[in-house]
Amino acid sequence: MENIGILSHDPGLKPFKDHFKYRVGRYTDLLNLLDKHEGGLDEFAQGYLKFGFNREEDGIVYREWAPAAQEAQIVGDFNGWNGTNHCMEKNEFGIWSIKIYDLGGKPAISHNSRVKFRFKHGNGVWIDRIPAWIKYATVDPTKFAAPYDGVYWDPPPLERYEFKHPRPAKPNGPRVYEAHVGMSSSEPRVSSYREFADFVLPRIKENNYNTVQLMAIMEHSYYASFGYHVTNFFAVSSRSGTPEDLKYLIDKAHGLGLRVLMDVVHSHASNNVTDGLNGFDVGQSTQDSYFHTGDRGYHKLWDSRLFNYANWEVLRFLLSNIRWWLEEYQFDGFRFDGVTSMLYHHHGISMAFTGNYNEYFSEATDVDAVVYLMLANNLTHSILPDATVIAEDVSGMPGLGRPVFEGGIGFDYRLQMAIPDKWIDYLKNKSDEEWSMGEISWNLTNRRYSEKCISYAESHDQSIVGDKTIAFLLMDKEMYSGMSCLENASPVVERGIALHKMIHFITMALGGEGYLNFMGNEFGHPEWIDFPREGNGWSYDKCRRQWNLADTDHLRYKFLNAFDRAMNALDEKFSFLASSKQIVSWTGEEDKVIVFERGDLVFVFNFHPINTYDGYKVGCDLPGKYRVALDSDAGDFGGYGRVGHDIDHFTSPEGIPGVPETNFNNRPNSFKVLSPARTCVVYYKVDESKEKEKDDLVASVHEDVSARHVEEDSEGLAGREEENDIAVGKISKTEDDDIDTSKTEEDDVDSNKIEDLPVRGNRAKISD
Repeated sequence: MENIGILSHDPGLKPFKDHFKYRVGRYTDLLNLLDKHEGGLDEFAQGYLKFGFNREEDGIVYREWAPAAQEAQIVGDFNGWNGTNHCMEKNEFGIWSIKIYDLGGKPAISHNSRVKFRFKHGNGVWIDRIPAWIKYATVDPTKFAAPYDGVYWDPPPLERYEFKHPRPAKPNGPRVYEAHVGMSSSEPRVSSYREFADFVLPRIKENNYNTVQLMAIMEHSYYASFGYHVTNFFAVSSRSGTPEDLKYLIDKAHGLGLRVLMDVVHSHASNNVTDGLNGFDVGQSTQDSYFHTGDRGYHKLWDSRLFNYANWEVLRFLLSNIRWWLEEYQFDGFRFDGVTSMLYHHHGISMAFTGNYNEYFSEATDVDAVVYLMLANNLTHSILPDATVIAEDVSGMPGLGRPVFEGGIGFDYRLQMAIPDKWIDYLKNKSDEEWSMGEISWNLTNRRYSEKCISYAESHDQSIVGDKTIAFLLMDKEMYSGMSCLENASPVVERGIALHKMIHFITMALGGEGYLNFMGNEFGHPEWIDFPREGNGWSYDKCRRQWNLADTDHLRYKFLNAFDRAMNALDEKFSFLASSKQIVSWTGEEDKVIVFERGDLVFVFNFHPINTYDGYKVGCDLPGKYRVALDSDAGDFGGYGRVGHDIDHFTSPEGIPGVPETNFNNRPNSFKVLSPARTCVVYYKVDESKEKEKDDLVASVHEDVSARHVEEDSEGLAGREEENDIAVGKISKTEDDDIDTSKTEEDDVDSNKIEDLPVRGNRAKISD
């Protein structure tokens, strides 16, 4: 405690040493208590072996923590819902228990039969509740708004799913595909785990993602909550199938080399008293409840209940929940939802975080929740050292992504939640000419050194009803009529496709150490997500994914999908996400160009609406020969193929070696490129000793995405050339507008001055 490692990483934290000592002290004291009374953290987190229903040699033992109950029974199909002969006993810790002996050598409670916990509380009223530790819960689909029932799940050996594939290795740079199983069908209905495994997982693999993040796995009675109002924490969502079906999905993913993360919701719980954990709250004190009492136990914006993280049984419940999903279902990690709400007593409501450290370490900090998260991350990584754990936090609390042994909270990554907000602001409120290259670059790189982040341009949050995806913001109604390749693209569609590629790619390349995309956004899925509800006539029409749009060869959605595949393939080949080398050498407000290096790749983004730059000089670190690794203007991605992929770009030294101020944009070397308007091009350094091998790798990036691309016939190509001519008025040389493309050292292009550059319309073909 006197040598807290995190303080040496950031001297700015030293004034808050007492805060760190206090929370580390609380954490270590709790670990000591667990060692003394529960056999340690690992043993404590196996509560599911004690609570809920557990099979023993001659019967089934059921235990439930319900200190507020005066009497209790277990009822269900097995006893005709009459608990008179199945009364439970209570110990001094408020834990009720009963052993139900086998009948005729068979379990008295049949597999897949309904059960509930019946108890009488202080006012003498008997109520039925779903057991808190239930492994499965179902609802009668033929009855509107019917209550859920707990289900005793203990399939015979022949019906149990056995995992066949090992967990894939942890990637250095996670490329995460965020998905919702229920809405993954192209049909207007709820999809199943097995359908997702068989039809969607191969798509994810084909697009070169290495990680799947599954939403809405924990049971939630209200479908439109997107899975965030959890009612049954140990139960899989029965809408999409059984526990064995989910295991099939995860095993199938592992067989494809995909890791699987789960959205875990421990920040709050549904306020549903009939189906959920809130039903155990009958007005008792907070020490006898899962939740805080009064205002502290209620989230006014989410209309949900808030856990008491200082309660012993709450800790047992939540930590066991972590272990359950890791061990029973073989998940590879978690994305913790609502972490900002957990970290602060104000839950981030009406709080604009500025980065001032006093905002993070004060009486507003919920140390109970911080200590719980430290325990959860410690547990996760002790069970699965290669686990990936991501925090959904908008505040940017320092230390969130540092190890627990340093005094950090222990997450592997934090979501870069400010990035999509900035893109939405630009698309809604700024013209293209008003876009600031410096602000874009700063927003993408504004993260704590030594704490890794997952970047994303948009997630499910930007897709729900009331908001718009990036594709819809860019193209709106023209997505319905202007996406056919059989017709010339309108200026709106042409701009939309170009910027969609650029926004997602620069977010991936510059925004973090990992990347996330929500299901369907990779190909610009139109419209929004709207779950069935009374307001839309209980329609599933906008609660699905129209995969056919990306698969139809004459629709332009295929170009966005192909580019997404190529982005991921580029990282697969060059591992730039995992590289700590990230240098932004140029952000031009006049020419609208951003140049940066990630790893040994050089990225050139030209956001200018119309200006194409020939002979544009870009700085780089290493001398040598560079070639195109990825080009958003390639034909396979709906571009015009203006950049030559077989051209060698040789560097020239800049300034005095070792004296950055004499270099070009502080880079010791440079080379010249063609940069068409609204394009991004990546260059790699050719290792001439392994030149053929590297060329094959780069070729595979483009071949990977062009395998499904059908070449346009000559008539279609001619139509496109004609379209270009019409758009720019057929460029012709005169004495007045001659463009000299033969450059010498004496008349070299100054890339910093837009007026000195040869400018061409954004649809002009560069003949030379």
